[in-house]
Amino acid sequence: MKQITNTIVMIRPVKFRMNEQTAVNNYYQNASDNSVEDVNAKAQKEFDVFIEKLESIGVNVVVIEDKLENDTPDSIFPNNWVSFHENGDVGLYPMFAVNRRRERRPEVLDIIENTGFEIKNIVDYTEAEEDDVFLEGTGSLVLDRVHKKAYCALSARADEELLIEFCEDFEYTPVIFTAYQTVNDERLAIYHTNVMMGIGETFVVVCVDCIDDKKERKNLINHLKNDGKEIIKITEDQVNNFAGNMLQVVGANEKPYLVMSSAAYNSLSKDQISKIEGHCAILHSDLQTIEKLGGGSARCMMAEVFLPKK
Repeated sequence: MKQITNTIVMIRPVKFRMNEQTAVNNYYQNASDNSVEDVNAKAQKEFDVFIEKLESIGVNVVVIEDKLENDTPDSIFPNNWVSFHENGDVGLYPMFAVNRRRERRPEVLDIIENTGFEIKNIVDYTEAEEDDVFLEGTGSLVLDRVHKKAYCALSARADEELLIEFCEDFEYTPVIFTAYQTVNDERLAIYHTNVMMGIGETFVVVCVDCIDDKKERKNLINHLKNDGKEIIKITEDQVNNFAGNMLQVVGANEKPYLVMSSAAYNSLSKDQISKIEGHCAILHSDLQTIEKLGGGSARCMMAEVFLPKK
């Protein structure tokens, strides 16, 4: 089993803006005074520069244009509705925001098959939306694909029963906890696990301070230690700068990179950077418009493809 891949799918936005339907529990989103056109143009520019950087290190990026008529402001974050697995399975996930459900486009799967990958089976959890039950892909699930563990911070967007169902279907062990952030002096659940942790081949970047329950925190740390991961701890302030929202990918000549935003990179200490660079190179790109309005960052923008080649 592989933990990291050379191929990622990214959706180029055509109507990016702050999504009012997700802002109710994504406290990382902020409004902008700029016009919708201006915001979308800035997001597209950040997206295009990010793609150039990824391709320059040899990452295979499958770029798919969003559709204007779908009016999907968050389409830039495809990892929430789809996941691609080594055995040929594709997971489709139930989304909290009604307008995000339109992001699930069958032609995205067709395009991926046309680029030479094989889809053997689709595991579809989307019916859960009818019961207001959600599990938002690899936003809710931080997967250790080698040790078959699914780390999940429970929230309005990550249901425990559905997580267990996923783990039974994909043969993963669930590692369950609740992660919190401080909003106006209140401890509120973090909406996606991948905001506060990212797993690489030999290390993990994680904010253990987000887990208030000592038993849950200890359980998480034990799982990571037992699997031989170096634990690189980040602070809640760094989480607010999207330092948990990172993804390790494979570039040219099998060289691994940890991909993050410039805001995330600039929030890290020299010691943290040196620990990460002990495992792999770092690539960062300015995503400030996308982060500010979308409340998501580099990792959310990349849906990894582990499917077998045809």
